[in-house]
Amino acid sequence: MRELDFNGVYRLHPNDELELLVPDQSRPNGIALSPDETTLYVANSDGDNMVWMAYDLDDTGATNGRVFYDVNDQDAPGAADGMKVDLAGNIFATGPGGVWIFSPDGTHLGTIDPGEVTANVGWGDDGRTLYMTGSTSLYRIRLSTEGYIPGL
Repeated sequence: MRELDFNGVYRLHPNDELELLVPDQSRPNGIALSPDETTLYVANSDGDNMVWMAYDLDDTGATNGRVFYDVNDQDAPGAADGMKVDLAGNIFATGPGGVWIFSPDGTHLGTIDPGEVTANVGWGDDGRTLYMTGSTSLYRIRLSTEGYIPGL
């Protein structure tokens, strides 16, 4: 049984205070932060509203919500889902047809198509390998860019 009548994105503060940042998406799923942590990206996995949103983020919360990229016109299987950001601020986001790559300004740079629906991505090895989870397989690709890996 649902305890809340909405879906939200929350921030957990070091003092264990839980803060609602985004209460207005129908199905928030993947999230990522820009390298300077001033932009919050959220994938909305709702089949009727497949978009990636961007929000300005600071100590007071998330504001200025805007559609970063809309894929409602896509026919390929998949939904806006998991995502990661590289050190240059480019977004690697799973969506219809594979992993979509965007510049920080929202320009679609390309798509990695592993041949099946992808649900999530993660940086591995030395930070230049992108791992992608598919419906039946795990894929990896070496890239010229680098992603942040905590602890490295």
